[in-house]
Amino acid sequence: MTMPRRRPGRPRRDEARQTREVVLAAATELFARRGFDAVGLREVAAAAGVDVATVSHHTGTKAELYDACFARVFAAERAALEEATAHARTALDAGPGEALRALHELVDVFVDFLEDRPETTALWLRRWLEPQRHAELDERYAAPLYRLVAELLTAAAATGALAEPTPHVTVRSLVWAVHGHVVALAAGGGSQARERREFRAFVHRFLDGLYGS
Repeated sequence: MTMPRRRPGRPRRDEARQTREVVLAAATELFARRGFDAVGLREVAAAAGVDVATVSHHTGTKAELYDACFARVFAAERAALEEATAHARTALDAGPGEALRALHELVDVFVDFLEDRPETTALWLRRWLEPQRHAELDERYAAPLYRLVAELLTAAAATGALAEPTPHVTVRSLVWAVHGHVVALAAGGGSQARERREFRAFVHRFLDGLYGS
């Protein structure tokens, strides 16, 4: 049996996915460094090593490209946090000690994620410089992750594993602390190894102070 021949010039599906990823990676770096207004599709195309038509084909308008960049970092962050959150939920029935240990592991996952992908922090900080613009991105790509962890803390409080009257405030505080840590790493000026070690110790003291017996 002969395989059907693809049309000349038409990229294979895996090639198309790879090209789109290259475009999104380049766009994410540019938007994170310079913000929405200061980046044009031609610059994205040049950074990705493709032409403007290819960028438009894979991502549409600049606004759609911007949205796709947030969707991309959101998907990666959600995958990391969902697994750690699910593990933490299973630990709730094992008592306060196991629940707290699982929360420590969850925070480590989040810190690891942003340390490894600092463009995520930079992209969000650029967005938040103008709180009223592109506000819909927060509801699509930030709020679901905040709720994921806040609901875990609410469930933990309901089982008596910990006391948490304002889970949304705790989650927001931790998120901003980690973003600030990533900014400090990017700024340099000292030992990154020391900064990583001291910040990690801080967030664990923070959790122990909140929920430790």
